[in-house]
Amino acid sequence: MLAYIGTGNDEKGKGIHLCEFDPETGGLTNTGHVVEDRRPAFIALHPYKQFLYSTSQVQGAEGKPTGGVSAYAINPADGHLTFLNRQASRGEGPCHLTVDASGRYVLVANYSSGSVALLPLAAEGSLEEATDFDQHEGASVDEKRQQGPYAHSIFPDPTNRFALSCDLGIDKVLVYKLDLENGKLISGEQPWASMKPGAGPRHLDFHPNGKIIYVINELNNTVTGFRWDAREGTLEEFQHASTLPKGYTETTYCADIHVHPNGKFLFGTNRGHNSIAVFRMNDASGELDLTGLEPCGGDFPWNFTLDPGGRWMIVANQRSNNLVVFAVDPETGSLAHTAELTGISSPRCVKLVALPC
Repeated sequence: MLAYIGTGNDEKGKGIHLCEFDPETGGLTNTGHVVEDRRPAFIALHPYKQFLYSTSQVQGAEGKPTGGVSAYAINPADGHLTFLNRQASRGEGPCHLTVDASGRYVLVANYSSGSVALLPLAAEGSLEEATDFDQHEGASVDEKRQQGPYAHSIFPDPTNRFALSCDLGIDKVLVYKLDLENGKLISGEQPWASMKPGAGPRHLDFHPNGKIIYVINELNNTVTGFRWDAREGTLEEFQHASTLPKGYTETTYCADIHVHPNGKFLFGTNRGHNSIAVFRMNDASGELDLTGLEPCGGDFPWNFTLDPGGRWMIVANQRSNNLVVFAVDPETGSLAHTAELTGISSPRCVKLVALPC
């Protein structure tokens, strides 16, 4: 398998790095192939694995950085990336993007300006200009981090009929109907679900049954569970669980969240506490029980990924400039440090793909 690594704003990070991953041993090696881009901190794969997309900061009017999305073709022989084109993200500070299940659109969240946009894809994988855009409005209780909207992510639901956007600044998960025929983001019947004041929702993941959503909250270091009605596009909160040990008071921020493919466990990253929170799920209710806190093997675990079988986890530790591979026990959810890769500066995002594409 191949692992694509998106990096932060460190000049040494350069851009998107290509690594090889051995799913038999958990070994991770750097191929040396890298494509340069301006802060490709988050990357996403096309569902057919022929193309890759990344957030990007480009120079705009008067030399000020503006938001962009870059498109790349994946060489099926070796996984090398070829730049196709770039389009405006319609906002500042794009931080997250996904591709809908039909492979027709890229959805992007602009953190700094608190907005989301929908960009069509041409047949050869290149990006076209955005066909829709939504500017979030509001604020919340944290005067330093929530003085306005900060759209942190946007995800299509498993039916590909809706999209959900976590906005850290306004403490909401916004719900859109996906109109793929006309390229529109339409506010849902339930336009949003409100979080606890000061939560700071960041990312989310769906349970394999498609009926539960888990949202990780950056500011108050919790996970919120919601029942998801895929027919109506509505959310109903049922749990709010801490990602930290009792009594922990030092500064730390949650980042990424993923449900194990077997639907029995959930994992989340703590940046500062520098750990991976491990939750066991109740089979019937989906309620979470924190069963472990595994050291991440570095500093500031930004993003992580699980291989399709759930056997391995790869964690990107941004400040310590390393990636750590953990073996995942499918019966207990426990993690075992297996391998480490250094030499990639400011790693922030990891995506796995199998060749041939």
